[in-house]
Amino acid sequence: LEVAESDFSKLATEVEADEKAAEEEYVQQTKANKVAKKEKETSIKYTKKQITRGEKGLTELTDDRDAAQGELDGVLEYLSKINKRCIAKPETYEQRVAKREAEIDGLKNALRILTEETAGSDSFLAVRASRRHQ
Repeated sequence: LEVAESDFSKLATEVEADEKAAEEEYVQQTKANKVAKKEKETSIKYTKKQITRGEKGLTELTDDRDAAQGELDGVLEYLSKINKRCIAKPETYEQRVAKREAEIDGLKNALRILTEETAGSDSFLAVRASRRHQ
């Protein structure tokens, strides 16, 4: 009976020691969990602030880009208008032919007018020719 009592008290002491160690470990783990939770909450708080600042910066940069794009579009439109007026485009063959034909028609018309006006009298060409021969 004494052996059983001593074994029982030894077992009870070991169980109490194990329970005390488990309780201490639980308390330490709980404290560590609370610290980790606070760290994570603080990290979340600062991360949210950074996200807010980033979104605000993104909005400002987007607005700046849109304004710059609008200015660029205006400048490019103005440049295209200037280019249309300033850059010489070569005439096509058809345009040159039409221009020469119009010039030839004008010269023929002028010659016809001069010959009709001077047909009856001393013509300018005839007077000039007679002066050369004298």
